[in-house]
Amino acid sequence: MNKTILAIVGLPGAGKTEATQYVMEKTGWPKVYFGQIVMDEIQKRGLSLNEDNEKFIREDLRIKYGMSAFAILSLPKIQEFYKNTSVILESLYSWEEYLVIEKEFGVLFKVLAIYASPDTRIERLKSRPHRPLTSDEVKSRDYSQIANLHQAGPIARADYTIINEGTPEEMFEKIDVVLKVVSGI
Repeated sequence: MNKTILAIVGLPGAGKTEATQYVMEKTGWPKVYFGQIVMDEIQKRGLSLNEDNEKFIREDLRIKYGMSAFAILSLPKIQEFYKNTSVILESLYSWEEYLVIEKEFGVLFKVLAIYASPDTRIERLKSRPHRPLTSDEVKSRDYSQIANLHQAGPIARADYTIINEGTPEEMFEKIDVVLKVVSGI
């Protein structure tokens, strides 16, 4: 088995969460969730866990470290896990984060983009049980994530892209093909 750093990227509703969970269950690889940095910082500062504080911390960290903040702050954990196994990265968003991980791991760093059309993602997001979104909210979030978080770069530069317009099982079959190429599993 080849060790790798695998980031799973995509816009909201594409299927990133399901893909990440599937890869974890299939491989046993640990994941490094970039958003954990925010949760840890909220706790460290003694703040309440809520949307406003999460946004404040995210913005504060990006002011302090730039758009690559979460990659920089997650590197020690990634490196520690990587000593023993491949690692999944969840919530790598910005182009700047991509560049930090690419510089650190070079060809060992692979990106899997999960793509679903806007119409498919809107249907998924408006019918999800927690925090459903309207089509206008999905469009606004897409634009914000592309323009403000620079999320398009990692998606465009992905080593592998899966079109996820069908069932989760169909997506999992496509992921299996990628895992075989990436790590021999």
